Amino acid sequence: MEEAFQSGSNSSRSGGALPVESSPVALPAIEVNTEQRLLVGIQEVDRVLGGGLVPGSVVLIGGEPGMGKSTLLLQVSCNIADCHGQVLYVTAEESTRQTKLRASRLNLNAPEVYVLAETDLGLILQEAEKQKPFAVVVDSIQSVSLGDVGSAPGTVSQVRECANALVRYAKRTETPVFLVGHVTKEGVLAGPRVLEHVVDTVLYMEGDRHHAYRLLRAVKNRFGSTDEIGVFEMRTDGLAEVRNPSRAFLQEGRQETSGSVVTATVEGTRPLLLEIQGLCTDPVSGGAARRTTSGLEGTRAAMLLAVLEKRAGLPLTRQDVYLNVVGGVRVSEPAVDLAVCLAVASSFLDCEISSQTFVFGELGLAGEIRTVNQAERRVLEGRNLGFQKCVLPEGNARQLSAGTCNQIQVCAVRDLPEALEAAGIHR
Repeated sequence: MEEAFQSGSNSSRSGGALPVESSPVALPAIEVNTEQRLLVGIQEVDRVLGGGLVPGSVVLIGGEPGMGKSTLLLQVSCNIADCHGQVLYVTAEESTRQTKLRASRLNLNAPEVYVLAETDLGLILQEAEKQKPFAVVVDSIQSVSLGDVGSAPGTVSQVRECANALVRYAKRTETPVFLVGHVTKEGVLAGPRVLEHVVDTVLYMEGDRHHAYRLLRAVKNRFGSTDEIGVFEMRTDGLAEVRNPSRAFLQEGRQETSGSVVTATVEGTRPLLLEIQGLCTDPVSGGAARRTTSGLEGTRAAMLLAVLEKRAGLPLTRQDVYLNVVGGVRVSEPAVDLAVCLAVASSFLDCEISSQTFVFGELGLAGEIRTVNQAERRVLEGRNLGFQKCVLPEGNARQLSAGTCNQIQVCAVRDLPEALEAAGIHR
C-alpha cells in the first residue's frame, strides 16, 4: 500500500509512472489478455474513448471554465456506479454539499457514488485502497498535493508527482482514473507537459459558453482513435447527448442570404454538416484590412483569401473579411476550404447560394480543388438531411457509387472558377 501514495525523489528517479519489471521478458512469452472495454453508459463518451474504458487507464479531461467538465464527470460517475460498481468522486475544489447540490440539479442520485472532499493525495489514495472502488475521479489535478513535495498545489513539481502517483495506483489496481485539468489563457492544459505524457487519454471539452453545444475531443488516446468527437447540448439538467449533430447545428433553418454556405466535414467516422458564414465590408478607416475568424484557423483563412483574390480575380486586399462557423464549433479540416472561399465570394459579390446546396473540397494554391477523404459519407449525410445539390471535387465525384448519387445533384468541379459557377455565384 505504501507505493500507492509515496512520492518525492523515489518516483522521480524511477523515470516514469509505471513500475519497473524485475527482469526482462521475451516478447513472444508475454501473455496478453484482450482488453475488455467497460461501457460508461454515455454513448458520446464511449465513442471518444474508443469504445469504452480500458481497466487501469487514466483519462485527463481539460477545458475552459464553464465548459461542463465537472458536470460531465458527475454524470459519468453516476452511470458507472449504476452499471459497474462503486465510484470514489474526489472534489478538491468544492465541499461535499456543493457537489450534492449540483447532483440534485442534474437529477442524479446514485447511492454507489461516494464523494470525498480532500486535497491531500496521500489521504485520497489511502481511502481508495480501503474502499476499492471501480473507478476514481479527481477534480482537479491542480488542486491536490502530496505532503512529501515541498511546493504549493498546482506547481510543476506537485502536478507531476501527483499525476505519477495516480497513474501508478491505476496500473497496479486496474482501476480507471479520471482527472480534471485546468487550461491556461492560451487554451492548453496548465502544468508541465509531462502531465499529458503520463496519462493514457487526453480529452478536451470545447465550445462557446454563449452557445449550448459542447464538443468532447480526444487529442491523445493510447487505446483508440483521436479523430472521434462527442457532441453534447448544455441544458439546465446537465449535458445531453446529441445523436444527430448535423441536424442540430442546422436546426434553426438557413435563409438564402449572401455570405452563407453549408459544408460537410468529417470528425473520425462521423460526418457533420456545418454552416460557414463570410462577410466582406469596406474598411472603416484607412488602416490595414482586418481578417477575423471564429472557429477557423486564421493563417489558413488568410491563405484562402489570397488564392481567391489571385485565381478568381476578387479584389479583397482592401476589404475587411470576417469568417464564422455557426454554433461555436472549431473546424480545422482542409475539406472546408471550398466553403470558406464560396462564403467570402458570395458576400463580396452579394450573390446568394441556394439553401439546398452544400459544398466541400480542399483548395490548392493554384486554385485547383483537391479530393478529400470519406466523400461518400459526406454526400450521404447531406442527402439524408434533404439537400438537393452537392458541389465537390471532380476526383471525389468519380469515386461515388451510383446509389449515393440518387436523389441529389452532384456537381464535380476542378478549380475555383468552376466551383463559383456551380454554386451559382456570378460576377
